[in-house]
Amino acid sequence: MRIITLLLALLVVVAFVGNAMAVGAGKTVEFAGGKEGKVVFSGDTHKVNKCNDCHPKTFQMKKGSTKITAPHEAGKFCGSCHDGKEHNGKVVFAQEGNCAKCHKK
Repeated sequence: MRIITLLLALLVVVAFVGNAMAVGAGKTVEFAGGKEGKVVFSGDTHKVNKCNDCHPKTFQMKKGSTKITAPHEAGKFCGSCHDGKEHNGKVVFAQEGNCAKCHKK
């Protein structure tokens, strides 16, 4: 019984660590991007410190629950950071006019 409890506890820990590092360095997540092409979110490019830097205030935690549509709104979703201003010590490009920086056909 102790072994089963220990294995279950280990499984839970591994599951939470995997979620915390879901888009860490060297990892990517792809999203369907409609006619503009898919969007590849890179952990190397988006060096965030914690999950709650973006979740849940900007994006919901559950994959597929945030519906991003065009035209993109300034200050919402990706535009929360991609506004041509400084974020985390770096000026990031604005969404407007830069579709090909994220969308790949």
